[in-house]
Amino acid sequence: MTTARLPLFPLNSVLFPGLVLPLNIFEERYRAMMRELLKTPEDKPRRFAVVTIRDGHEVAPSAPGIPDPTAVPELGPAAGFGADPLRSFHKVGCVADAATIRERADGTFEVLATGTTRARLLSVDASGPFLTAELEPVLEAPGEEAGALAEGVLRAFRQYQKRLAGARERSLATGAELPDEPGVVSYLVAAAMMLDTPTKQRLLQAPDTASRLRDELKLLRTETAIIRNLPSLPASELTRGPTHLN
Repeated sequence: MTTARLPLFPLNSVLFPGLVLPLNIFEERYRAMMRELLKTPEDKPRRFAVVTIRDGHEVAPSAPGIPDPTAVPELGPAAGFGADPLRSFHKVGCVADAATIRERADGTFEVLATGTTRARLLSVDASGPFLTAELEPVLEAPGEEAGALAEGVLRAFRQYQKRLAGARERSLATGAELPDEPGVVSYLVAAAMMLDTPTKQRLLQAPDTASRLRDELKLLRTETAIIRNLPSLPASELTRGPTHLN
């Protein structure tokens, strides 16, 4: 299987194929990464890999007390990820394509990227100004009954949305049409649900689409029941997330 070496961007969250990722870049290692990506012609994909942090800090301590009052400043591309960065990351991540990279006057960057395909992390190189990684694509089969499962997940997801909107004492926007392709459904629902990071990572690395959809169906039923019994449960927006600070 063909491998590729790409810049590596670790986050405390999970990126799924097809989902948009806004980034606010201020650390020097990631500024250097964006400057390198800008060397790629605009008509070519400006690709980097996003992996979820298993053990480490998304923002490295850059000065005493920032961001942790007890932190000691760390420098270098692997700052915050220990002596062996490979051990700090989950092994399945997502390749992202940076559609927009805007440099601000102060040298920081505003980036808008989109997840494209899953990839498995094979090695990490910390010898340059930013982390790079060797990755191989993770292909995905539909699995058995993916179509029927996608229909069930969509029905359950609509109920989940309604319960969540009720818990927030607001109306549910119904203008947006949900997709019906099983793979797209599986990734959209995984990204939109209010789940902890390990659960989202489990969904990302599911062996096939049907397995992910089965897992999501169970999760949707459980979460909907919880919201029904706890109507004041706080919630975040289903289709919008915060810009990651990096």
